Amino acid sequence: MRGLYAIVDEGTLAARRLDPLAFAAAVLAVRPAALQLRAKDLPPRETLALLRALAPMCHRAGVPLVANDRPDLAMLAGCDLVHVGQTDMPVERVRRIAPGLRVGVSTHTLEQLDAALAAKPSYVAFGPVFETRSKASPDPVVGVALLRTAAVRASTAGVPLVAIGGITRERAREMIGAADAVAVIADLVPAIVAGDPMREVTARAATLHALFAPEPLAAGLAP
Repeated sequence: MRGLYAIVDEGTLAARRLDPLAFAAAVLAVRPAALQLRAKDLPPRETLALLRALAPMCHRAGVPLVANDRPDLAMLAGCDLVHVGQTDMPVERVRRIAPGLRVGVSTHTLEQLDAALAAKPSYVAFGPVFETRSKASPDPVVGVALLRTAAVRASTAGVPLVAIGGITRERAREMIGAADAVAVIADLVPAIVAGDPMREVTARAATLHALFAPEPLAAGLAP
């Protein structure tokens, strides 16, 4: 996993009156490393409906679709992965109930990272690298220096590392060589929703993905 780990945050998009499917399509144009649906405030039925709509879009683009927190919804929707946090279902249990589903794990300390790496997930997320507003009660900021330490441990274990927390196009440049991918929510969303906002979404995604992607972007998508 290398490049942009794009997060479609339903709450953020609803506040800007942006359609999540149109937003996802704009991001998928750059073929990011992965696309996750984050819908903390939606009922399970609506979350499942969104995942089911996103699944064929992601698969046509060759991009893994990640469900947040819910392996049951991930299985029902045909997702490729589920992302779990420290208070969610452990990796081993996810594998028991959904053996075909790959798992990614959020970690916030080196101790949590080491425990997650021992389970050999598909990737580990580490952060928040910077201050973030996407969570009501975020964990303490880890900073770029600790991220680099985490990257060495993850590389030794053969597990991709995704940097999370407060990442923007400018800050992402600090993490080149310290992460395989960067998870981004807010900086994919235009500050002003006017004109052709989805074109700007694609441009923002292209800029972020190009910093970490293993191959050059297609013509017309480069920042």
